[in-house]
Amino acid sequence: MSNTPGWLAFAVLVFPGLLFSGVVGLVIGWVDRKVSARVQYRVGPPFFQNFNDFFKLLGKETIIVQNSVRSLFILAPLIALSSTVLIATLVGLSLFPQLGITNRYGDLIVIMYLMMIFSITLILGGSATGNVYSSLGAGREIKLLLADELAFILVCLVAVIKAGYTFKLDAIIAAQQSNGMFFNSVSGAMATIVGLLCMQAKMALPPFHIPEAETEIVEGPLMEYSGPLLGFWKLTQAIFWVVMPFVLIALFLGGFKWQGIEILWSLLKYIVIVVLMILIKNTNPRIRIDTALHFFWKILAPLALLAIILAVLGA
Repeated sequence: MSNTPGWLAFAVLVFPGLLFSGVVGLVIGWVDRKVSARVQYRVGPPFFQNFNDFFKLLGKETIIVQNSVRSLFILAPLIALSSTVLIATLVGLSLFPQLGITNRYGDLIVIMYLMMIFSITLILGGSATGNVYSSLGAGREIKLLLADELAFILVCLVAVIKAGYTFKLDAIIAAQQSNGMFFNSVSGAMATIVGLLCMQAKMALPPFHIPEAETEIVEGPLMEYSGPLLGFWKLTQAIFWVVMPFVLIALFLGGFKWQGIEILWSLLKYIVIVVLMILIKNTNPRIRIDTALHFFWKILAPLALLAIILAVLGA
């Protein structure tokens, strides 16, 4: 394969972009719902439930609130989905070099910016609805973004330092495949743990599901969304089940290898991260926004900073 427009379109729309990440994300979302149901002594949904829900939303009417900012209300989920698909494509091209498509834009800074766009569009979309509960959810999303973003940036810097001060995701993965996973070091293990919790917050999973607290603000920023627009939000959240573990694997767990027994090891790394996220989700109650700020700024951010110091010292 080459970097022709046709193959680039294939990467964005099919593999590892929209189609692949969307299907895998919906499947992992079903696993999450099934495990969560079992923990609560329920049966849980059938396998195709997430797919049925998504396609059902595509056939529903989109209701737009009269006093909403119409253009922003419509564009927000479209931009969120597009940016998330781009993250899946950029990270996937680095993790699947067999495609033969050079990842010219797979810079870690670009990926961090694209991740931030999802939160920003959720804030703008929730603020544009004209609903007080949506506005409250958007305000909480702002605070959550301010809470976890610093710690996440510091986590990424640990991988950059250990890879020889490069922001190229390909180079970070190559450094680990030559010298071993960064997770095997003290600084790498600390950064991985902090990164896992930051990703939990970026996906607004318990205990950090503060912006969408159903019992308080009725799903927050998404309250007034319906039809295809709500479907795009749900698909974006499903794709994050692929994007977030992939980013952590690329930064600290050596990427993927697709030869022999290494295939099972590659799949195991992804499964372990997903299982840990589901366990954290089902064993912790929702925390207050001030507790989240305290947790990220006074505990996780200093831990990540310590990991950076250890990485500079070669620990």
